[in-house]
Amino acid sequence: MGLVRHLTDVELGWFARVLSGSDDSFVYWQGDAPDGADFDVEDADAEESLRLWHSACDRSREIADGCESLDAFGVHRPTGEHFSLRWILAHMIQEYARHNGHADLIRERIDGRTG
Repeated sequence: MGLVRHLTDVELGWFARVLSGSDDSFVYWQGDAPDGADFDVEDADAEESLRLWHSACDRSREIADGCESLDAFGVHRPTGEHFSLRWILAHMIQEYARHNGHADLIRERIDGRTG
C-alpha cells in the first residue's frame, strides 16, 4: 500500500505540480516528513488509496494529453529546473519499473516463489 500511496504523489508531483504548474497539495507527502508519510500505512484505507492513485493517474493523462508535444516543459519550483514531457514520461517508466521490482521482492518474501 505504501508503494501505491508513494506513486500517487509522484504522479501529482511530476504532472500536476511540475508540468502544469499547479499548486495542488500532495496527498501523502508532508513538508516535515517528505520521505516517509506515504509509507506510513498502519491505518491506510486500501480502497481509498487505490481510488486516489487512479484519480492521480487520470489527471496525469489529461495533463499529458493537453500538451502540444513531448517537448512541452514544466518547472520544478524548488530547483528551477525545466523538465520536458518526454523526460517526465521516461522518468515515470523508471519510477514504476523500480517500484514494481520492489513489489516483486516483497511478494517473493511472502510466498517464497521467484520469477
